[in-house]
Parts: sequence; C-alpha cells; structure tokens
Amino acid sequence: MLKISLIGAGSGCFSLGLVRDVCASKYLSGSLVSLMDINKERLDAVYELCVRYTKEIGGNMHFEKTLDRVESLKGAGFVVNTALAAPHRHLKDGFEIAEKHGFKFGGSYHIMYDEAFWINFYQFRLFESLTQDILTYCPGAWHLMVANPVVAGTTLIQRKYPEAKMVGLCHGYSHANHIAKNFGYDYGDITFQMPGVNHFVWLNSGYLKDKNLFDLIEERRKTGDSMPFSKIHDDFYKRHGVIGIGDTLNWTGASWPWWYHSDDEVERSYGADDPMDGWNGYFNSVAKNAADIIELAKKPDRSVKEFLGDGSDDLIIPLVESIACNIPKIKFVNLLNRSGLVPGVPEDFAVEVQALCQKDGVYPIQTDPLPRTVVAYILRDRVAPVEMELEAYRTGRIEWLEELVMMDKWASSLRQAREFINEILNLPYHSEMKTHFSG
Repeated sequence: MLKISLIGAGSGCFSLGLVRDVCASKYLSGSLVSLMDINKERLDAVYELCVRYTKEIGGNMHFEKTLDRVESLKGAGFVVNTALAAPHRHLKDGFEIAEKHGFKFGGSYHIMYDEAFWINFYQFRLFESLTQDILTYCPGAWHLMVANPVVAGTTLIQRKYPEAKMVGLCHGYSHANHIAKNFGYDYGDITFQMPGVNHFVWLNSGYLKDKNLFDLIEERRKTGDSMPFSKIHDDFYKRHGVIGIGDTLNWTGASWPWWYHSDDEVERSYGADDPMDGWNGYFNSVAKNAADIIELAKKPDRSVKEFLGDGSDDLIIPLVESIACNIPKIKFVNLLNRSGLVPGVPEDFAVEVQALCQKDGVYPIQTDPLPRTVVAYILRDRVAPVEMELEAYRTGRIEWLEELVMMDKWASSLRQAREFINEILNLPYHSEMKTHFSG
C-alpha cells in the first residue's frame, strides 16, 4: 500500500483538491492518505469530507488523520507539504507596517508579497525540520514542496540536504492554458517552455497544436484584436519578447515591476488591479473556503462531490503517479540549476523547468536561453535578494536582514529599514525571530 503524507491537510487552498485528484486516480487506488495538521478542527473536517467523498464516487482510498507529524511520515512514500507556519493575519499585519514606513507594491518579493521575510523565516524552519524528519522516518520518500517560498525553500533544502529526494512545485504554469483558451483552444493543446525561477518565469516558446503561439500573437497585433494577456504582459512582451506566466507581472507577484504601479494614474492606464484589493480578496477567499469545509463536514446530507467540482490539480498527483507507478510524464518542477538548465542563473540556485518524471527519478530538461535582459532582472530581483535572505537566516545577522530590505525599490535610507524591521520584530508573536536576529 502506497502511503502519501499530506502535511498541512487543513489548508484552505490545497487539501481537498489533492484528495479529489488522488481519489480519481485509477493508478493510486488502494493507497493510504495520511492527513496531518496542527489545527484539530480543520483536520477533523477534512478527514470527514475525504471519507464521504470516497464513498460518493465509489473510490478505494484509505485515510487516517493525526496531529503528530512523525506518525504521518512513518512509512510514507511521498510527503506533500502545503503547510503555512505563520497565519495570513501575520502577513497582513506586516503589509500594514511596511506601508506605514513607505514601502509599496512593486518593490521586492520580500516585503509586499507572500514571500515576505517575516513569513519566510518560519517557513524555512518548517522546511528544515520536516526534511530532517523525512530523512529519519521515511528516508526514501519524495518530498513535494508546494508551500511557499518555493524558490528560496528549494534552494535552501537542496543545498543543505543533498541526500533528500525533493522538488518544489507551483501551479503558476497553468496560466499558459488560459492563453490557449483565449485563442479558442482547449486546456492541454498548448506545449511550451517556461524557464526562470519560481514566480518569475517566462514563456519563451509555445505551440497551439501545430501553430506557433508567437505568430498568432503577432497576427492579433496586426488586426488590432485584443491580446491574450493583460496590458502589462503585452508591454513587457513588446520590450523583451517573452511572456510572464503565473505570478510573473501579475498583482500577486509583488506587482513587479514597480513602474506599472508607480501611481494611481499609471496603474489605471495599464488596467492594473489594485494589489491590496487582490490580496484582501485572496485572504477572504482562503478563510471562506476553510470555513466552508468545516460547515460542510457538519452536514452529512450535502454532496462533497458537488462542493469540489470536476477540476483537477493536474500537477501533484500526476507526478506521484509518474514516480510511484512508472508512468512517464513531463511536469514543471523546481530544483537546483545543475548543468545550466536555465543559462545565466547560478548552478546552485533553484530554477523552474520541465522535467521527465518516472519511476527512477526526476530528470530536468535543458531550456532555450532567456533574453539577457530578462536574466538580468532574475539576477537582480530574485537571485540577489534570496541569497541575502538565506545568509541572514543562516547567520542570524541583523545587518544582512537590513540589507535585504535595502534592496527594495522603495527603501530610501538605512534608518527607514531599521525602523521597519524593528517594528516587525517587536510584534508579540515574532519573539522567536527577534531572538534569532539578536546577534
């Protein structure tokens, strides 16, 4: 019996979608899914819905629930980590403090984004302790890291624990399917490359069946038809010849770059969404989904299948099938840039690329080079800050945390950075982080 350990099973984002996919898999029938979370109410609700859903669809899946991570890991062949060690309320609190000190969206991914340094600190600790437990209690298991920050977390873990079998995963690639749909094609009709680093990835070649995507885009431009992406995406494409995918160039992706959000008038001219409105909508959606899960669990007469719908995650469970059942598939994964998979990015830094996944491993596929101008942005806005943050985390040096903040476009002085950091560290729930950076 294959055992899949789901860490953070009470997630309002991922858990039930994962269960829907694993229950629908004809290859994983009979497997055991071990649901683990530290929130008993959410854990109980998810377990209840999993059992009901399996009965509704006539599935053959087994479930267990536990508050004990070690118990969940024992005997697991796969560990899926969706856990968030710090609640969204802490992220939002930090956003408000950052704005008070003059920081805005469009600066860096380490302040006005869900990879904020005051969240990443706790995620790094979680990633390390989970990896140590995996190596102790299920050393042959594959660790699928879905929780953010994927790029920094993958870089940290694969550097420090090279013996661990892990990859980072992100759903941002699915944005390309929406571009295909805009042209009247079905999901899956597009084949494409999307190299880069997580949340900063670029479609540099693509085909809709036998038609070159970039030729179709230029045909639309000549006829004056609407583009299959936003004005911001189109402007950047005209500048650099590649298309931002997923969080890249989106309001979610730190609203990078800043000049599209420099003031309200500019933002309106590009039809940009207000980033804070977007984040508030996201926070409310996740909270509502978690509440709906708990409420549905209390109503045994309601259909779980109807609640979940027919969509598919189309990433995590297919990858499990590839490795567990030797069904070769090409999937997007995050791993160290060995052998220059993405030219121009350091070899010991995590990149996001396609890989052949099969029983004996995950084999990344070499990509075509990105424009040098785009690589320059990767190095400046993703690689450099992540390296600074990881060194600050490794050493506990407050000076390097200050320099991380000073990398932000909206940072104007060391005094500003210090006052901002001090207010973050002095929040009552950040005592552990404050001690870490106390010298």
